Amino acid sequence: MSTVQVTVAPQQDAQRADKVLAELLDLSRSSVRTIIDVGGATIDGVAVKPSQKMRSGIRVSVVLPELVLDLVADPSVPFDVVFEDASILVVDKPCGVVVHPGSGRDGGTLVNGLIDRYPDIVGVGQTGRWGIVHRLDRDTSGLLVVARTAETYDRLVAMMKEREIARRYLSVVHGTFTNTIGTIDAPIGRDPSNPTRMHVDRLGRPATTHYRTLARWSVRDATLLSVTLDTGRTHQIRVHLGSIRHKVLGDGVYGKRGVVGDPGRTWLHARQLAFNHPRTGEAITFTSSLPADLSASLANLGAPDLGSVCDVDGETL
Repeated sequence: MSTVQVTVAPQQDAQRADKVLAELLDLSRSSVRTIIDVGGATIDGVAVKPSQKMRSGIRVSVVLPELVLDLVADPSVPFDVVFEDASILVVDKPCGVVVHPGSGRDGGTLVNGLIDRYPDIVGVGQTGRWGIVHRLDRDTSGLLVVARTAETYDRLVAMMKEREIARRYLSVVHGTFTNTIGTIDAPIGRDPSNPTRMHVDRLGRPATTHYRTLARWSVRDATLLSVTLDTGRTHQIRVHLGSIRHKVLGDGVYGKRGVVGDPGRTWLHARQLAFNHPRTGEAITFTSSLPADLSASLANLGAPDLGSVCDVDGETL
């Protein structure tokens, strides 16, 4: 068993306990009901009831069951290893792969694939999310750093919190920009009308996104951006860019589909990771090539009328 503490968000005030905990724990409603039924969720030592109305700011102690420890190693999960040593892995995740179990999914995730190739990560970090320091959405491709030891995990989590791990993404969005660089500083929280979505919310968690335009297609009404993050909120890039009326191309949740250049999934790729190695202190940088579907999307857009289809360092994409 493992115990976690979660805090009820302002937008979850007066909602049912089972619904709130499912969102906060990223578990299915039925899994949360099982935990509640055996007295595994408490407030100040008092067991929570499924229909109990929650109050903003209340901390809930939750005992997670052992069953998530029994994740099945899955050799069929696709991912590439960009770098490995005794302390860390840097992996390149393809589109369509969920990073870790949750919300009723316990197989076919990146973690299932990782524990097949690297069984030593079991027990490192959060239960059932072994080795995972940060996440990418299912339809986002690109780079992730994974911890192989408990010491490395703690160090990487601290580095992420202190913004010592630089994460840069490439994205094609709807609309064109008059500015070449910009920053979006707006808190993000769960959408009370749809808990699977996020939105800009003054009561949400602080979030900052920086962007730089690389190429523009005026006729196609699209722009290629380089995006960096100061924070790592759920769906942050998609929500922030959508909040300034530049929705990510191909995003079926926050944007629209079927336009020219739509790759059939969210046009978002974790292009680069840069940080000091948590054990040696050596400065290291990793870059992921564009996958075929995103390269084809750029080809379908044609020649841009401003800028070029190159990365910030001038490398052709």
